[in-house]
Amino acid sequence: MASVTISSVIDAPIEKVWARIRDFNGLPGWHPRMVESHIEDGKAATEIGCVRNFKTATGATIREKLLAFSDADHLVSYSILATPQPITNHKATLQLHRVTDSERTYAEWSARFDAPADQADAIAKGMGEAVFQGGFNALKAHFAGQS
Repeated sequence: MASVTISSVIDAPIEKVWARIRDFNGLPGWHPRMVESHIEDGKAATEIGCVRNFKTATGATIREKLLAFSDADHLVSYSILATPQPITNHKATLQLHRVTDSERTYAEWSARFDAPADQADAIAKGMGEAVFQGGFNALKAHFAGQS
């Protein structure tokens, strides 16, 4: 099983960062690689089991199922149901933690998945750099200069 974990510190209070990312259907509002999204079957974006269907900037369509959601723990967990990449048994978690010595947020995004052995490292690297770190960089840019 392949895995990837990316972490970052965002210069904004956890409440502001969580407010920006908590909408499971809101990726296009904060992640530069995601361009449109909808929740299938009219379910709420915080309903466990809902499925988001979104397009990336490259035109790929991805479907993901919400596995866990917690405002109290600032956590969202999901699995990929459909993607152009050869991934199965995927589970990812994005969680925020308060940095206690300042008004900053520690963010960690991780995933585990199965992929063909000859592709797993490249998929994990791309997921970590383009998706996870790309999202953190967009959040950092958004909150830069805000108090």
